Amino acid sequence: MSMAASRERALELADRLHAMGAVAVTRFFGGAALRKDGVLFAFVIESTLYMRVDDAGRARFAALGASPFVYAGRTQSVKVSGYYEVPDDIADDPEEFTLWAEAAYRIALAAKKPVKKRKTGKRGV
Repeated sequence: MSMAASRERALELADRLHAMGAVAVTRFFGGAALRKDGVLFAFVIESTLYMRVDDAGRARFAALGASPFVYAGRTQSVKVSGYYEVPDDIADDPEEFTLWAEAAYRIALAAKKPVKKRKTGKRGV
């Protein structure tokens, strides 16, 4: 699947998530990312949709036979256990798909590192 085809699929999926509010589609390596409020919670690469997971989500996805995102590194395959493929029966069910996407967004939001505030004022005082 080309990058353009991945983008088209991601746009279709984002449109189906209208209940979540605005979901943006952006470039993501060789595919397309789904973002809400700038937070990456899912992506499409080579026709496969992956969603952000935590430990509990990883177990739920694995129980359904889903696999983590894997890509070819320089010397070996790299497994990214924070994102799992979404089974077709979930992606095809509008209500389930929205529930799982909302969960992926909450997980991605919780995993986001807090931004450190810069100290203001004079130095050395």
